[in-house]
Amino acid sequence: MPAQARFWQCAPFAREVSGIQIFGNAGTWWDQAAGRYDRGHEPEIGSVLVFRPHGKMRIGHVAMVSQIVDARHVKLTHANWSRRGGVETDVEAVDVSEAGDWSKVKVWYASQQGLGLTSYPTFGFIYAVPGAPALPAIDISPAPAPVILADAGAAMTALRR
Repeated sequence: MPAQARFWQCAPFAREVSGIQIFGNAGTWWDQAAGRYDRGHEPEIGSVLVFRPHGKMRIGHVAMVSQIVDARHVKLTHANWSRRGGVETDVEAVDVSEAGDWSKVKVWYASQQGLGLTSYPTFGFIYAVPGAPALPAIDISPAPAPVILADAGAAMTALRR
């Protein structure tokens, strides 16, 4: 089943695509990673950016780095951001922190077709175990279009043949 056909929370999706085996709400990932995974403030492909709880985002957010554009721009693959339960791949995130340490970011938001207005505080990046596959075998292709049957009776008759 394609990822878009499922309802995803950010944490299970990030765990699935990054291989980082942390469970629980996104806001707890940073502390849970201590001693288990390397953590830092530089993006790496396959690492997970951990957002601090902030405003309406009471339990934080996690998103996997899918591409590094430059020192202050990355692409994220994540779930449950622009659309409840939805998956987004390769969306822009920008480091807007004064120190350039990724402690505050803006993220592309679908309804605005651009970066959102809010700057979100982050803990930093959790790095996947070297050699662990980032983006394991999960189908994140769009869900197929629904099939609409104009005449259900005729379709059922055809299926019985």
